[in-house]
Amino acid sequence: MKKCWVFLCLVLLSASLLLAGCNATGLGEAGGDNTQTLKVANYFASEHPQNVALREKFKPLVEEGSEGTLKVEIYDNSQLGAEQEFYDGVRNGTIEMGIPGMIMQSSIEKLGVTEWPFLFKDYEHAKNVLNGPIGDELLEDLEEKHGVHPLAWSANGFRMFSSNKELASVEDFKDLRLRMPNIEHYIDLGKALGATVSPMPISEVFTALEQNVVDGQDNPIATLRASGWYEVQDYVLESRHMFSPNLYIINSKVWEGLSEDQQKVVQEAAQKSADYEFELMQKSYEEDKKFLEDKGIEFITPSKEFQKEMEEATEPLYESYYEKFPWAEDIVERIKEQAN
Repeated sequence: MKKCWVFLCLVLLSASLLLAGCNATGLGEAGGDNTQTLKVANYFASEHPQNVALREKFKPLVEEGSEGTLKVEIYDNSQLGAEQEFYDGVRNGTIEMGIPGMIMQSSIEKLGVTEWPFLFKDYEHAKNVLNGPIGDELLEDLEEKHGVHPLAWSANGFRMFSSNKELASVEDFKDLRLRMPNIEHYIDLGKALGATVSPMPISEVFTALEQNVVDGQDNPIATLRASGWYEVQDYVLESRHMFSPNLYIINSKVWEGLSEDQQKVVQEAAQKSADYEFELMQKSYEEDKKFLEDKGIEFITPSKEFQKEMEEATEPLYESYYEKFPWAEDIVERIKEQAN
């Protein structure tokens, strides 16, 4: 009797191990409790290239590639809070993923380099730098300090000034009430040009422009179009004074909790989505410009003299960067070298 009982136990144990082995696929079993949701937060309007890329590339690639074990939910247009709020949400794990700008640069100083004035010449220059060794160097402290894992660089684009008055020279910035993000070097840039800077989150910009709390703002024109700010602005100065990147990030503990196969799926999907978004941003400029012109926006292309005036007005900012950060001049020179 005892031998029969031992035999029965061995049979049951073998069956349990066999069933466990059948489920050990690395991706898990689709549906039920094994499906994990990745909420992805950002501040862009629904039709902005960032969200087009998320819908058309990231979401299907993750859901199909993970065989249904991962589900993606996109929360655009600051649905989960303004940039600082959803970034903090990713840091503390209440939100799995996000696509912030460089809001973390106040404590990860090297990330601020990406938005220093007149540094990048075009999209290819920016993409090559960010997707290479310099981009990796800029990100090296992010996970350790903030608990978020970087996945891929994407493009907000080249920033330009929109306003309710014509900007045809540096003198025209005098007394211009200019909304800028609440980031130190943005504020310093606006002041260097002579503007009166009013920092505020992107979610408040339309109302501030509509109520004449500010006279203008700076953003890529894709944002101007997608956010409807053309309804309360008259001019765009094609200054290209700053390139703004965005970054796909995921909470580090969430990342570590994924299987190796799931991590590979998410990483590859993020890179393909970000590459697609870069492509959309590059292609959309002329279309966005025509759309805005049809809505009554007048575009001002700065003369060489005006462009030089703006660049010279911001040169003292670089002197301050070099004094403050011992690593700054070397990185700037290496970025400029890749433009050749």
